[in-house]
Amino acid sequence: MCRTIRLAFSFLTVLPFSVSEVEDRELGSTVAWFPLVGLAVGSVLVLTAWIGVRSVGAGVAGVLALAAWVGLTGALHVDGFLDVCDGLFGGPTPQERLRIMRDERVGAFAVAGGTLLFLAKYAALVGLLEAPSWPSAAGTLLVAPVLGRWAMSLATVAFPYARPQGLGRAMNAHAGLGEIALAGAFALGIAGLVLGARGAGLWGGATALAWLAGRWATRRVPGFTGDMYGALCEVTEAAVLVVGVGLL
Repeated sequence: MCRTIRLAFSFLTVLPFSVSEVEDRELGSTVAWFPLVGLAVGSVLVLTAWIGVRSVGAGVAGVLALAAWVGLTGALHVDGFLDVCDGLFGGPTPQERLRIMRDERVGAFAVAGGTLLFLAKYAALVGLLEAPSWPSAAGTLLVAPVLGRWAMSLATVAFPYARPQGLGRAMNAHAGLGEIALAGAFALGIAGLVLGARGAGLWGGATALAWLAGRWATRRVPGFTGDMYGALCEVTEAAVLVVGVGLL
């Protein structure tokens, strides 16, 4: 268990958790621990926001939290989101969309999508940090990365993988109902423990969003890719923040 947790952190963050001689079976097991990685990320965000609000105000604290968010993941999910914006919206055929996702160049859809994503996250962060109830705001900020990575876990098992090779292919092939049950229970438990009924509702909304977004995306391409997992995480996190502000 400890080894697969370290693997999950090494895949989804820049933290130095290196594991040698990884087997495909272990890659599948990491899917169960994605929400745990989200809990660690969320904890850092809450601490960063708390220090920022008390030293430089909500506006700058929102920027610091966003910087920590991107920095902890090495911009991995953001990069995936940009590639997916160009690919899913810019290609005329499924194979062309997959090809565009692998293109390192940034197109108009990526610029527009990335700008809107960061604006949504920043506006929601400032709304949370200016809210009169710090525990509720902190809880929403803590839960958002957990649910974003729960969405990734769900998509890994629920939808086919598009490419013949890659880490995502091994995870998709070796993760199953056991990994999904553990990841879902952990994410729901954290959300419910931190935010009560609102947290359970956010979990349900994130689950529905992941399923619907996955269904739509797999109509555009024959299956998920690593970029699409990252994009789904980003979209889910932003949605949880925005809805969370509205529920305060």
